[in-house]
Amino acid sequence: MPFVYYDIVRGRSHDEIRALLDSAQGALVESFGTPETDRYQIVAQHSPDEMIIQDNGLGIDRSENVVVIHLINRRGKKTQAQKEKVYELLARNLKRDCGLDPADLVVVITENESEDFSLGYGKAQFLNGDLDPASSQPRR
Repeated sequence: MPFVYYDIVRGRSHDEIRALLDSAQGALVESFGTPETDRYQIVAQHSPDEMIIQDNGLGIDRSENVVVIHLINRRGKKTQAQKEKVYELLARNLKRDCGLDPADLVVVITENESEDFSLGYGKAQFLNGDLDPASSQPRR
């Protein structure tokens, strides 16, 4: 159940943005086991001069189509292998579904604790028992 923020250059159509979100969700479902209906996705659009995403010596040439994806997840929920898989699947899916050059994809994962989430009603659902911290599923 990661929160996912997308920073993109302004100018994509509604359909292009929806394809980006759907494609990325597919990668999360496959690599992280995220339930298909758990979607916390926010898109911020910027003018080209508001996004400077430069190479740090890796020889990556980027275009103005760059997409930065920031996933916020609970600490310890995902293994290194799952994280590497999500990077791979995001690049593959976004190329296939959106025509995004993998060089134009930057992904950052930030982890925090269960107490750092409130999903509504001013409650800490992972702490008060509404959600199972192990599965992120509602407790019955």
